[in-house]
Amino acid sequence: MTFPARTRTGGFPIGVRRGWGAWQRDLPAYLAWLRAERFAHVDFGNDGDRCIEAADTAGLPIGTIDLPKWKELLSPDVGKRREAVDAVRAHVASCATRGVRTFMTLMLPEDATCPRKDNFVRMIESYTPIADALEAHGARVGIEGWPGPGALCGSPETLRALFAEIPSPAIGINFDPSHLVRQRIDPARFLEEFAGRIVHVHAKDAEWRAERVYELGIEQPSAFAPPSGYGGHTWRYAIPGHGEVPWVDLLRRLQSHGWTGRVSIELEDENFNGNDDGEQRGFRLARGFLEGC
Repeated sequence: MTFPARTRTGGFPIGVRRGWGAWQRDLPAYLAWLRAERFAHVDFGNDGDRCIEAADTAGLPIGTIDLPKWKELLSPDVGKRREAVDAVRAHVASCATRGVRTFMTLMLPEDATCPRKDNFVRMIESYTPIADALEAHGARVGIEGWPGPGALCGSPETLRALFAEIPSPAIGINFDPSHLVRQRIDPARFLEEFAGRIVHVHAKDAEWRAERVYELGIEQPSAFAPPSGYGGHTWRYAIPGHGEVPWVDLLRRLQSHGWTGRVSIELEDENFNGNDDGEQRGFRLARGFLEGC
């Protein structure tokens, strides 16, 4: 068994995104477990600037750290947006001077009821100076396309518009094919269009449940049953290999485009989340699957 874990296709390092389970809160023990399990790196949330020293001590590289104040950056309040931009620029500078130059963000509006065009304008106003700060530190940010309420940049339409307005190479994509499968967007076609913008990859799968689709269609929820954990009434997120993402094909495409980044398992699966043993088993199974892809 080799350290660190890598995908068979492309040889991309396999790490994890830190979750919220109680065992993951004990940072030294968590990092020691990741190291013992051969994971190549760890991604942190927006508290990652406070985790850099511990990761360095454990000898585990950091994949990404989240930018702070996602919603405030798209706030209707000009003052809030300016304060958020200043906070993000300081966060980037602090992390970059300590060796972390890859970040993650979501384009989530503070007010999802505002017209999407208005929130798009606010996004451009906030991320233009952020792009300058990232460039100044040789850093990049990847946008994750989670299709939450009012969210932007979860589909080709708004990503194209963003890159037209902010052509800086510092603004890129955190490629998570599970969000595309959930939306019925072809992840292979998406990768071919945006390969040059991919900064980081989240390894998470998505499964459409054919019987539930037959029972409910895709427009309305069930009148009687709850949605899936980490999903909806007709689909769910899953560990890699337990859904519909064509992993080997996507890894081959990344390799063919000369991509050299990192792949991080993001554990959101009702069959594994919720207890320490289940989450650890989920990470191991996902790692083994990706090593064989």
